[in-house]
Amino acid sequence: MAFGSGDYVYELDRGWGKLPDGMEFKQVAGVAVDKNDNVYVYNRGTHNLVIFTREGGLITSWDVEHKEPHGVYVDDNNDIFLVDRNSHVVLKYNQEGKLLLTLGSRDKPSDTGEQPQRHLAGKPGGPFNMPTGLAIGDHGDIFVSDGYNNSRVHKYTSTGSLILSWGEPGKTNPGDFHLPHGVGIDQNGRVLVCDRENHRIQIFSQEGEFLAMWTGFQQPTTVAIGPDGEVYISELQHRMTIVQASTGKVLSQWGDVCSH
Repeated sequence: MAFGSGDYVYELDRGWGKLPDGMEFKQVAGVAVDKNDNVYVYNRGTHNLVIFTREGGLITSWDVEHKEPHGVYVDDNNDIFLVDRNSHVVLKYNQEGKLLLTLGSRDKPSDTGEQPQRHLAGKPGGPFNMPTGLAIGDHGDIFVSDGYNNSRVHKYTSTGSLILSWGEPGKTNPGDFHLPHGVGIDQNGRVLVCDRENHRIQIFSQEGEFLAMWTGFQQPTTVAIGPDGEVYISELQHRMTIVQASTGKVLSQWGDVCSH
């Protein structure tokens, strides 16, 4: 079964990443790839993090006590960042599973007021209230999208000091967010934010300055940057879109709001 068009055609490998007996995925929440092309699958089963080779061979698995796995990122040092949404924290581990850094206060959500709509914050809050994803920018700075009960992007130093936050709850203006669900850094260093319930991608500088906006998506959830700078955007309504970062032009698209 093939998907895509033009230079971006992919074939489903149904046999990839088989698990041993007694293990199963439950709601895969995030996938990341390290510099050695190993694949990290963060899921809500009994083994929350499962690591495979590029060919799909099982390397190892972790059973970590996370309430609601959501986002995963592996940096250039092969350290692993995991977003535990319902614990309101981002956790950094080394390859041996040692906890190196915690962002946020476990089980202590920030005050974002009463929601006028589902997943629309009543007011912007500090870190975190159900964070969703993260990306690493210049100098190892950490950008976290926050999230289901907040309307902000938070920028930290590599050592965990909060530098700045931006975003407001809203539906219309640049910088308004209704469930910022994912974040990525493109090859020009721009911060791409999946503004899920507003059906758009908002683009900022790493200082939080609004730069551009892409529209026409169906609840965008995550972004990933390809080797040639193209942007892969997954959409909740069963669609994948590949966009040229410099222009916002759609390069390929498959799936639709009716497919499953």
